[in-house]
Amino acid sequence: MTHDRKRPRRLSTVLLGLAALLASGAEAKDFLRADGTRIVDADGRPVLLRGMGLGGWMLQEGYMLELPQFGTQRVIRDNIQQLIGPQKTQEFYTAWLDNHTTKADVDAMARWGFNSIRLPMHYGLYTLPVEQEPVKGQQTWLEEGFRRTDELLAWAKANDVYLILDLHAAPGGQGNDINISDRDPAKKSLWDDPANQEKMIALWRKLAERYKDEPYIGAYDIINEPNWGFADKADRNGCKEAANAPLRDLLVRTTAAIREVDKRHIVIVEGNCWGNNYAGVFEGGMWDDNLVLSFHKYWDATTPDTLSKILALRDRYRVPVWLGESGENSNDWFARAIELAEGEGIGWSWWPLKKIRYNNPLQIVPNDGYRRLLAYWSKQGPKPTVAEAERALMQFARHDVRYENNIPHPDVIDALFRSPHSLQPVPFKHHAIGAGGGEVAAVDFDLGRDGVAYHDLTPANQHVSDGGERVDWNPAQTYRNDGVDLGRDGERLYVTGLESGEWLKYTVDAAQAGVYSLQLRGKGEGQLWLQVNGQRLDDRVPANGGRVALELQQGRNTIVVGATQGRSDLDSLQFLPER
Repeated sequence: MTHDRKRPRRLSTVLLGLAALLASGAEAKDFLRADGTRIVDADGRPVLLRGMGLGGWMLQEGYMLELPQFGTQRVIRDNIQQLIGPQKTQEFYTAWLDNHTTKADVDAMARWGFNSIRLPMHYGLYTLPVEQEPVKGQQTWLEEGFRRTDELLAWAKANDVYLILDLHAAPGGQGNDINISDRDPAKKSLWDDPANQEKMIALWRKLAERYKDEPYIGAYDIINEPNWGFADKADRNGCKEAANAPLRDLLVRTTAAIREVDKRHIVIVEGNCWGNNYAGVFEGGMWDDNLVLSFHKYWDATTPDTLSKILALRDRYRVPVWLGESGENSNDWFARAIELAEGEGIGWSWWPLKKIRYNNPLQIVPNDGYRRLLAYWSKQGPKPTVAEAERALMQFARHDVRYENNIPHPDVIDALFRSPHSLQPVPFKHHAIGAGGGEVAAVDFDLGRDGVAYHDLTPANQHVSDGGERVDWNPAQTYRNDGVDLGRDGERLYVTGLESGEWLKYTVDAAQAGVYSLQLRGKGEGQLWLQVNGQRLDDRVPANGGRVALELQQGRNTIVVGATQGRSDLDSLQFLPER
């Protein structure tokens, strides 16, 4: 009897141990590595990185907080301190770091389909500035940055996604676009001071030493967007630089320091001119066999020729390339840019996860007190009291920035994951037409690219390629990020400025088949055309009160409304059953 009782227990223990061993093997993440022109896992299988950058967390940029006039985090902090003092300012920044990015954000990113996260690091969270070091030439390490990176890594591991470390603000600052690196132009830059360079190298060695055995760290992106004229100071952002010798030298020395302690992780390098000018960087040959070239893409066309330079580098040096940063555009541009990149087997990381504006997966909605602060800082409102400023700022940092209080934008997620691979629209909302009819808000047209779910004459901002001014594809800058002009009347949103050639598509579900009267609710002198289930009905329907009889099938139906002439605003489509 005793023997019989022990056998199952021993077998159970063996089976549990075997299950744990198999599970640990199945769940273990592979170190990524460069293999020819591809990023691969340990078994040599290509890995296409689809990532998101956590811009605004460890490093604030003015535009993300609706403070473009301040620009750098340094200036933002100074202005906050003038209102509430140094102690409360420190409390604000601690609360900001505690709440801007949490595990809920990482859980959501994994749920949406991202398999990697790019962490833009501010060196000041990891080490003291050169001028504050107690002993010249030595490095003081700060636990704050390392602790928060460890925490983010734990959240990434829980979601089985890679974390890519990106030095976004290097000691001294790496360019004349000072906002992206929090650079103080009154002090020596990264390029002007060898001590700043030594601090950067030491930081990367420290990070590599800490994470050398961690496969969930996908790569080390060692300098974000260098932009510096080495040969010609008038070439402020280094776009005409032909040699880039100081950049190559620092990249080589930093890689060597990493390799002293870490032989396995990918090292990502970025060219001058915001990551895109590689002239001279590899003329002396590749210095490591596990490099990836990053390039950044903003506000240009999405045609194959825009990748010609980076693809030429990839093929010449047999090295993978990665679209390390892109975004800040419309959904249509997002879908076209990702289709272009993935068509070449190039992974990507979008920018950013959240800010006050609407064209990202999450939108921060600031409290009224913070909006009054913005008015004061822009000289359009009175100065707040200390108590008012503190209350607004702490609510902003403790409440407004948190995931559960952000507005999610599923249209942006659709543009990043579905639309690049589909020329089919999908409903933005479920539009049910019951026995008594129904109404569809004009702003709730289908999800999809320009030319698929809608057509607008200005669907995206491509001013870098097209020349001229930046294009605002949605003047209301709210609700959704598609290239359709929206207007606002109080809380009501409507489609505005529909003009000849533009159209909108709606998917509706009818509870029963029958003839319905479709009435357009809008204003303006324009004439519109209507199409139902592929059949053109009328080309001269007034936007303001126009009525057309149409037949709906039971279940799904497609309605298209387009402009024939003039300009119109469209508020809604009202369906009434014919009696």
